[in-house]
Amino acid sequence: MKTFPARLACILIPAWLCCTSALAQTVFTNVRVFDGKSAALSAPTNVLVKGNVIERISSTPIAADAASVVIAGGGRTLMPGLIDAHWHTMLVRPSPAAVMVNDIDYTTLVAAAEATDTLMRGFTTVRDLGGPAFGLKRAIDEGLVPGPRIFPSGAMITITSGHGDFRHTYEIPRALGAPLSRVESVGGAMIADGADMVRMRVREQLMLGASQIKLTAGGGVASPHSPIDVSTFTEAELRAAVEAAENWGTYVTVHAYTSAAIQRAIAAGVKCIDHGHLMDEATAKMMADKGIWLSIQPFLDDEDAVQFPPGSIQAYKKAQVVAGTDRAYALAKKYGLKTAFGTDILFSPQLAHRQGAMLAKMTRWYSAAELLKMATSVNAELLALSGLRSPYSGKLGVVEEGALADLILVDGDPLENIQLIADPAKTFFVIMKDGKVVKNTVPR
Repeated sequence: MKTFPARLACILIPAWLCCTSALAQTVFTNVRVFDGKSAALSAPTNVLVKGNVIERISSTPIAADAASVVIAGGGRTLMPGLIDAHWHTMLVRPSPAAVMVNDIDYTTLVAAAEATDTLMRGFTTVRDLGGPAFGLKRAIDEGLVPGPRIFPSGAMITITSGHGDFRHTYEIPRALGAPLSRVESVGGAMIADGADMVRMRVREQLMLGASQIKLTAGGGVASPHSPIDVSTFTEAELRAAVEAAENWGTYVTVHAYTSAAIQRAIAAGVKCIDHGHLMDEATAKMMADKGIWLSIQPFLDDEDAVQFPPGSIQAYKKAQVVAGTDRAYALAKKYGLKTAFGTDILFSPQLAHRQGAMLAKMTRWYSAAELLKMATSVNAELLALSGLRSPYSGKLGVVEEGALADLILVDGDPLENIQLIADPAKTFFVIMKDGKVVKNTVPR
């Protein structure tokens, strides 16, 4: 017989917390598991998901009760959901002009549709590196909209004239106490000059729910007034951001292409460099010695390249970055850098459909096993830097007992044919996020 406190607890809290036997169960039978870490698939295996957690992995049959969902794997591959470590939830579909003029509610609805498509491409988690994604993240977490887990940065923080300062020249000079610019008012970027202002802007994003902080430490390709060679924040400004983030138990990542920008950020205590395409060998060695993460994207002059008007300054800057891509990956491999996969797709619903293809084409530098580990367990290690600021409790990026049940059933062996990742509509028979099946096209 339950004691009174135990009976009272069942009255006051949801039933699933008191009666774990009521948790929904899914059993995957006869699957070969890519666990996110190994270079080979398992022997035929059975996997039990209970609630939102992988409860059991067994080579022997797992009994399923009448209420359980049974998915016959047919020898297909069960793997962790994919993770994109450089994503902009709010900025994938709209054009730059639309972002600046559209109603933010409409922009959020567009982003919600894209979030659903992102999930259906098998990306069950994204690290958002700039944009007002907090509301959409909440809607996804509450089950109002299908979409990936979002690790939000909130507004990326930049300086006057830095990457992310999209004001027009007629808005300069900015008077003290003047209203926020459009990009600031919608939460896309915040302009901060001086350590005290940087510290305040970082704390604001943390208050809003940021799991990590994003600063633009160097020039960018798309920004109209930010040369690629420029280092933006001073070391003192960067250190103020790092201190504010570390006080909250999380970390700072920076947008930086050049060695100068990267080295200054490292000196200030930054834990992750996003991009890094123009780094030199000394900088790569410094990153390796200090255990700094490199979140780099496969920017090449191919079908996935963002197109700028010929002869424009943006086209010139893009060419510089593309020219450094092969060398940057070579340095990352030479020095064993902790390297994350991300796409950084912006302003292009057409490119968004190639999210998985951008991973698959990286066989230019890595084996299929290395790529799949990078987009699952390795990316999950980067997400773990958020510590207690992580929005989600549990282990991501692996198929193991006790891990969160974010899973994909692939029709084939992606370790043998990585191109399977590039065609998710055809090859991803089952997509599960947080223990819930969002797609199931297994032949009956």
